[in-house]
Amino acid sequence: MFSCSKKDSKTTVVPTSPSPSNNTFFVGEVQPAASKSCFAGAYYRKLVSSVDIWGGIGGRVILPTIVFDPSRINPAKPAQFLDNPSIYMGGNMGGQETDIGLTWEVIREENGAVTADRRAFRPFLRRSSHAGSGQAALYENAPAEARYYWYPGEEVWMSVKIVSNGMLRLTVEGGGKKFERDFECGGYTFAGKGEFKRVNAIDQVSNEGKPVQATNTKVVGAEWKVTYIYRMVNGALVEAPFHDGRYTEMKCPSSNYFSIFSTQENRSQGAEKIEIYGRGY
Repeated sequence: MFSCSKKDSKTTVVPTSPSPSNNTFFVGEVQPAASKSCFAGAYYRKLVSSVDIWGGIGGRVILPTIVFDPSRINPAKPAQFLDNPSIYMGGNMGGQETDIGLTWEVIREENGAVTADRRAFRPFLRRSSHAGSGQAALYENAPAEARYYWYPGEEVWMSVKIVSNGMLRLTVEGGGKKFERDFECGGYTFAGKGEFKRVNAIDQVSNEGKPVQATNTKVVGAEWKVTYIYRMVNGALVEAPFHDGRYTEMKCPSSNYFSIFSTQENRSQGAEKIEIYGRGY
């Protein structure tokens, strides 16, 4: 239950009827914050929107290659590492945080055995609790099936959209494979105001809220070809480029762990190349 549509700074205001083109804004659009504080626990590159009547986010990305630090073995699962890459979207609306996208995961082989090590990117969905709807915090993965595995170098379309009040839809599609899932998130409504994000990260096992752990793990070759943000206009979701006038840029815990390449044309489309290196550049 995840579908796909493909679509391939900053002072012009456009009418509310059409989707804005590169470097333009909707009438009354809230501008993003100049900066935001990092949350400890991972190395991550985030672009996050303003808090406004957004309805979702989507983009096309080439998945990265991972070079793990061989010294950072997970003692509880010796075939796995304490570092783990992820590429995801999500947001915060109604006080409910979501992280929804792809993470490096174990797979089920053709003989039915689940691998001890992680071997492919699989979709995941995570939400925080939401008092207004009574929802508890929840985490789930796509089924461990070959049709839901993606690999470094593959190009995928990913989107997270509000499809009805209290319901988000994740879509991941590429390489002849597709995963689509409707996910109950009570804080997300068409009339609500919230923020949406896209993130490239090296997550670290059991380290959330703590300082990052030193590592030589490196994640290279990720490239966002385009990113769109969605907005309710005249009762319908329309897409607009997630250009550099619409987001707050974050490199956490600090910029020296990232190599980012983009031209002004790239930034007008929410496109960039991203490398993350725990040792620093």
